[in-house]
Amino acid sequence: MTAILYWMRRDFRLADNPALTWAAAQGRPVIPVFLLDEVVDTWGAAPKWRLGLGLEAMATALDGIGSRLILRRGDALASLRALVADTGADTVVWNRLYVEDERARDTAVKEALRDDGLTARSFGAHVLFEPWTVETGSGGYYKVYTPFWKAVRDRDPGDAMAPVADLQEPQDWPATEVLGDWALGQAMRRGADVVARHVTVGEQAARDRLDRFIDGPIADYATSRDMLAQDGTSGLSENLTYGEIGIRTCWAAGQGALRDGKPGAETFLKELVWRDFAHHLAYHTPRLTSENWRPEWDAFPWQGDGALAEAWRRGRTGIEAVDAGMRELYVTGRMHNRARMLVASYLTKHLMTNWKLGADWFADCLVDWDPASNAMGWQWAAGSGPDAAPFFRIFNPDTQAEKFDPRGVYRRRWLAEGQADPAPEASAFYDAIPRSWDLSPGDSYPSPIVGLKAGRERALDAYKQRDPA
Repeated sequence: MTAILYWMRRDFRLADNPALTWAAAQGRPVIPVFLLDEVVDTWGAAPKWRLGLGLEAMATALDGIGSRLILRRGDALASLRALVADTGADTVVWNRLYVEDERARDTAVKEALRDDGLTARSFGAHVLFEPWTVETGSGGYYKVYTPFWKAVRDRDPGDAMAPVADLQEPQDWPATEVLGDWALGQAMRRGADVVARHVTVGEQAARDRLDRFIDGPIADYATSRDMLAQDGTSGLSENLTYGEIGIRTCWAAGQGALRDGKPGAETFLKELVWRDFAHHLAYHTPRLTSENWRPEWDAFPWQGDGALAEAWRRGRTGIEAVDAGMRELYVTGRMHNRARMLVASYLTKHLMTNWKLGADWFADCLVDWDPASNAMGWQWAAGSGPDAAPFFRIFNPDTQAEKFDPRGVYRRRWLAEGQADPAPEASAFYDAIPRSWDLSPGDSYPSPIVGLKAGRERALDAYKQRDPA
C-alpha cells in the first residue's frame, strides 16, 4: 500500500481532475502536494497573491474529504525526491502544462523520477485537446485560428469526471510548510485589500459563476461581451487559470446552451477553443511567450521603457478608454477583454512600445494571468504574433469607446478626475496604487501624451519601412 504523490499545479479542483481521479481509483494512500518551485516562484505579484487564495480554498476542499494539502518550497525535483524519501511513495502523478518553462521542468522531473525507479505519470486536463492531437492535412500544427476552430469544433473532448469524494490517507503525513510563511501577497502591498473585493475563489464559486453565466448572459454573449460597461462575459478566465473549474466542464455547459438554442453559446465555445489555440502554439512554438512569434519583427524599431510607458502603466495617457482599462486592471486584477485590446494596441502602435513590456505588466497585475493566452493576446495586438492579420490594424480608442461605451459609463466608473463624486471603483484606484506615484482624485486629467492621429501616422510610417511592399 505504498503512497501516491499527487503533484498539484494549475488544477485546484476535485471534479474533472484526471490525475487526482486516477490516483484515488488505485485504492492506495494519496498525498496531495503543492510546490512553490523554480517556475512558480517567478510569477508576478497578482498571480502569486491569487495563487495563495486558491491554495487556501483547495486545502479546505481536501480537508472536507478527509485529506490534506502538503506544501513544500524549493526545486521541484529535489522537493519531490525528498517527499518520496519521507513517505515511501513509489508513484508521482500530475496534470500536464504546455508553456516552455513548465514543460522543461516537467520533462526533467519525469525522466529523473523514472531513472530513480519510480512511476511518473502525467494526464491531460488543462486544455480540451492535447497539442499533438490536432494537425493540419499536411501533418503540421495550425497557425491560424479559424481553421483550428473548424478542426476541433465537432470533436468530443470527453466527459468531465465526477468529483473525487474521498482519498485514502497515508499512515503518517509528511511535514508541511505553512502557507502564511510564504508571504505570497507581499508584493501586492496595500493593493491586496482592494483587489480582494473583486476575486471569485475556489471550485464551488467557479461552478456557481459558470451556472449564472449559462442561465443568463450567454444568450447575448456574442454582442454583450464587447460592451465595456456591461457584465456580459463569463468571468471564468480567473478560475480556469488556476484550474478551479475544468475546461471540459465549461465546454459541456456551452454545448448544452448551444443545444438549448442560446444565441451566444457558439461564441463562448469559440473563446474556449481560442484558449486551447494559445496553449497549442506555446507547445509547438515555445518562443511565443518570450520572443516575436514572427522572426521578421525582430528588427522592428520598438521603443523601450520610459516616460511614455510609465504613463501607460499608471493610467495617465490622456486617452480615456485606455486609462480606464489600466485602472480597472489595478483595482480588480482583471480587465474587460475589449479594453485589453485597446490598451495593447495603444501601447504597441500609438506609443511604438515593445509588446513584451506590456505583457510583463499584465503578468504582474492580472489575477487571471495565463502565460500562453497573455503572450498570444499581446502579440496579436502588436502584429508580431499568430493570426495577427492585418498587422497594420490600429484601434482608435476614442471611436472604440463611442461604439462600446456610448454613454461613457465605463470611463466614468474608472476615471475620477473631473468628477465631483467619483464612483467607488474610480476612488479605489488611489487606494491601490503605490504612494510613490503621488496621484489623487483631485488631479487634473492629463492631455494625451501622444495624439491618436500622430501616433497612428508614426506607426504606419514604421510599418512601411518594415515592409515597403
